Amino acid sequence: AVSRWHLEHPYVLNAGGAEYQLKYEPAESSSGLFGGNSNWRGPVWFPINTLLFRALRQFYLFYGDDFLVEYPTGSGVLKNLYEVSSALVEKMTSIFTRDAAGRRPVFGGTEKFQTDPHWRDNILFYEYFHGDNGAGIGASHQTGWTGLVAAVLFLYAEGDASQFLNSGLKLRDGGAAFRPKDEQ
Repeated sequence: AVSRWHLEHPYVLNAGGAEYQLKYEPAESSSGLFGGNSNWRGPVWFPINTLLFRALRQFYLFYGDDFLVEYPTGSGVLKNLYEVSSALVEKMTSIFTRDAAGRRPVFGGTEKFQTDPHWRDNILFYEYFHGDNGAGIGASHQTGWTGLVAAVLFLYAEGDASQFLNSGLKLRDGGAAFRPKDEQ
């Protein structure tokens, strides 16, 4: 996916005497060239983010608490990879939870879903999400891949970083298991 940084700094390719740009677009495409949506150029996609969360957890199992990275970038705050993955999961799941004003980002500006008592708690799993405000975009019944949010919540509800590192977590995807350090 293309980072928001590319909004101000598009990737530029000069080929055959023409200039082509790839820039961040948080939702629908500004060009019909790609079928009307910007796909991998800015929106949030749950399958890709789920792979990222899982990879960070795997690397945490290897590196442990001693390997630290700056998160968020430019903050000067150092965190281990489990803490980074957990913070990213919080950002992703916050798409579905109410903010201080009682609004869910997933519903964007659709007032019926935001305020109607018959609709406001019926969460839809959209195909992808607006990269800047979290509003659901595309097909609204993507329980196959956006439903991954349930698996992600389950993974992070099982305990904190030390429990994950030391207790031996059995993963739910095909039965792969990690043994405690003292058994390795």
